[in-house]
Amino acid sequence: MKNKHFTSAPASTPASFERVESFANPAVKLLRSLDQKKSRAESGLFLSEGLRHVREALAHGWRPQLMVCAEAAASRSAMAEVLVQAAGLGARVLLAPDRVMEKVAHRDNPQTLIGAFAQRLADFTTLEAAGGWGVLALHEVRDPGNLGTLLRTADAVGVAGVVLTGKCCDPFSVEAVRASMGSLFAMPLVQAEFAAFDAWRRRAGLRLRAASLNPRGLPEGQGRGPVAVLMGNEQSGLPPEIEAACDELVRLPMRAGPDSLNVASAGAVMLYDAWRERGHVGAA
Repeated sequence: MKNKHFTSAPASTPASFERVESFANPAVKLLRSLDQKKSRAESGLFLSEGLRHVREALAHGWRPQLMVCAEAAASRSAMAEVLVQAAGLGARVLLAPDRVMEKVAHRDNPQTLIGAFAQRLADFTTLEAAGGWGVLALHEVRDPGNLGTLLRTADAVGVAGVVLTGKCCDPFSVEAVRASMGSLFAMPLVQAEFAAFDAWRRRAGLRLRAASLNPRGLPEGQGRGPVAVLMGNEQSGLPPEIEAACDELVRLPMRAGPDSLNVASAGAVMLYDAWRERGHVGAA
């Protein structure tokens, strides 16, 4: 896509990248719009901010579609290396002044590199191929910060992937991607109805363990094999019919005072306890 706002040359060195200054530039307008769910749905793209996160994406085989870099930072060796790599993968690389970067990021003091990537969802066969000791499932988690933090924790403990069921928030929102700290690119992500997830996990031999205010232990004689950890909505938890489908319900002990934990905190406790049962397999 070429227009009057751009000059272009073969994308092989920083000197050949396109420079953009106008807020009306179509590429800038597209990048700015990706903080909106409608634009992400229509374009199939989402934003990842910062050199570290873009590097994480590239390391996991994600191909950027569009990348904008603060022109003052483009000559730094680490930045130039990533820009050249992205261009070699077919990304359109733009250099922009700080005022354009601020508009794209919708914030003061933005990151010096922002990439637009195509959204990517996995399926259950991907989770099976990934191996790992279990999976994390999230049912109708609505806060993108919680979702992103749980993706980061899931990555830390080495589950095969994350399954989103019901009306979860958008994992490709700017807030969720920021909170994941790059783990979005490492974690296979599946979206499915709960019934489909439940049928798959039974076929795969995964116990379903959920956090609940109504604890229920494993049936007698049932072994402790691979597990799917399930976390529910921040306000309402899990509906009764989903709790009924679980093999095990766990109530986290706590002292008098707070009556609950943030779902990201509770999910971390649940995941690390399940990982402990598996002998912290894969820990560095």
